[in-house]
Amino acid sequence: MTSPGRIQRRILRAVGGRARQRVIVLLAAVLALQGADLSTIGAVASQLKPGLHIGNTGLGLLVTASAGVGALATLPLGAVVDRANRARLLTCGITLWSVAMLISGWSSTFTMLLVTRLALGAVVAVAGPTIASLAGDLFPPGARGLLYGFILSGELLGGGFGFLVSGNVSSAFGWRSAFWLMSGLSLLVAYALHRLLPEPARGGASMLHEGAERIVPAGDVRRDGSPDRACPHAPPDPPNPLQTQIRDAGIAPHEQLVLQRDTAKLTWWGAARYIISIRTNLILITASALGYSLYSGVRTFGVIYVQHRFAVGQSIATLLLIVLGAGAVVGVLLTGRIADTLIDHRHLAARPMIAGLAFLAAAVLFIPALLVPSLFVAAPLFFLAAAGLGGTNPPLDAARLDLMPARLWGRAESVRTALRSLLEAGAPLLIGVLATQFGTPTSGLGQPTSNAHEGNGLSEALLVALLPVLMAGLLLLLRARRTYPRDVATALASDSITAH
Repeated sequence: MTSPGRIQRRILRAVGGRARQRVIVLLAAVLALQGADLSTIGAVASQLKPGLHIGNTGLGLLVTASAGVGALATLPLGAVVDRANRARLLTCGITLWSVAMLISGWSSTFTMLLVTRLALGAVVAVAGPTIASLAGDLFPPGARGLLYGFILSGELLGGGFGFLVSGNVSSAFGWRSAFWLMSGLSLLVAYALHRLLPEPARGGASMLHEGAERIVPAGDVRRDGSPDRACPHAPPDPPNPLQTQIRDAGIAPHEQLVLQRDTAKLTWWGAARYIISIRTNLILITASALGYSLYSGVRTFGVIYVQHRFAVGQSIATLLLIVLGAGAVVGVLLTGRIADTLIDHRHLAARPMIAGLAFLAAAVLFIPALLVPSLFVAAPLFFLAAAGLGGTNPPLDAARLDLMPARLWGRAESVRTALRSLLEAGAPLLIGVLATQFGTPTSGLGQPTSNAHEGNGLSEALLVALLPVLMAGLLLLLRARRTYPRDVATALASDSITAH
């Protein structure tokens, strides 16, 4: 057997040191809370629907409304992230998150729960821009795909936790207890952030080099802009491979988009106009929103779908959702490393290309998974399809950082989150409406039964949701792969001017 010490040494080698490991664990824990919260609604659906007298449309509305408010709240928060102490902002956000979850558990009517979900959506909005900005300042460009993948696995693991633990807790103690459990866990994460995550310097002066033992706080950075390195004997990280390849290939930036002044002086509207004027960034946002409409539907209706489609209990249905989560984690951990390796081998547009291929693979594999009548046949197909869907995230998130000047990361992520969330927010509600329309005795993918109507309706609704996933893959492969190199060159040119 492999000893715990040997496993820990392997993990440290994989991520590049203790300091990187700490950042990954803390930021992944934040995303795990977000994933657990979003999946909790689906996990407790069997108890929540009769408890508050709602159907699939009401269930979808709970998720859609929260996501919509979160999208709008993200916009002003992005500007705050680019100026405020990000570690402190994240800690305060998670603390308020805990309070909102606690109040959700006290809801006595659907309206009250809907209002608390709206408030929770606003609080959750702080996570995305803050994590993107921190990751950009702490992780070297050549390793961002891999390290971002580790962080993003937190959301998927949290989603699995929400389905498994919240579902079982809800079955045993009622749906309210699931929200109270999430509230307590949120407080623990907020305390860990307060104790273990200092605010790094902006612009890369606190970059975590290979083998770093500690995070260099912004206050410890020397006046000349260089940090007191936490690992002075470690070799320096290699140069940014994208920058080297763009220079060697002679790729010229879009001169009209090269920033000539400090981004901190840009108004919010000025920054937003600049962010959406970058063609590849807009393509990536659109593709992400299209692709994740299916994920949003599975997260909300997955447990109910499996129960009714395959005539199994909640424990088996939850287990299949865990299988999907495990597949997504595998995809997340693989694609970031693959994209980074391809970039090292001079495939400049590897990140949008790998994301596009992953979207297409997910769509193709989900089709038979939703059509086959046997759970044993469907389970491995769902696992592989989820690996494709989860695998889109690390290369997409790393690519978005490549496309933006460093001091715009917070605002860029807020615009991205807002646009994607607004496009994606309607998916649970639309799937719920479609499932209700399709779930009639005259429709279905097999011989209908009284319990099968809802499962068949959800099957057909989820099949419709595959069309945007296919569109996302094609958009990345046919468009983003071509526009990406020059837009990266533009961001690098802006950084070289505004950093001084």
